[in-house]
Amino acid sequence: MYNFMLKNIFAVVFALSCAGAIFAQSGSTGQKSNQPGALNVIKSVVSDKDLVIPFQEITGNAVFYPVDVEGTRMEVLAVRAPDGSIRTAFNTCQVCYSSGRGFYKQQASFLVCQNCGNRFRMNQVGVKSGGCNPAPITEANRVQNGDSLTISYKFLKEAKSIFAKWRRV
Repeated sequence: MYNFMLKNIFAVVFALSCAGAIFAQSGSTGQKSNQPGALNVIKSVVSDKDLVIPFQEITGNAVFYPVDVEGTRMEVLAVRAPDGSIRTAFNTCQVCYSSGRGFYKQQASFLVCQNCGNRFRMNQVGVKSGGCNPAPITEANRVQNGDSLTISYKFLKEAKSIFAKWRRV
């Protein structure tokens, strides 16, 4: 009887987990909207200059900022963590970057590496480094200017090599 109950509980938990994963994926698939609150919001490309991110654009959902540095396409992501702090990182996985698919898309409240599937919580962006995590852009590498933050072109150029094979699909 006990084993039968455990098997049924396991089956229900497994079914709910699968349904949740399907719902999370269907909720963000193909959404490349610039609408406030939409998942996977992608802004206009900034070419060969500093990246300026207005604070008003940064919410609890990741916002992706494409940057072109001397012909290399890169992407920065910004998110407001649950504690209200602003977090930034390069949208490339520190392990999978050389695969070309080591970038993140938001699914529900997680960033998911499109190469290995690692799930990463928003409150870890820009804080956790090493391993399969977005490459952090810490406060030391950005400047807050009243109502925006700036990531210098010089710093972006220094990080260009980790995007050599990067391709966002």
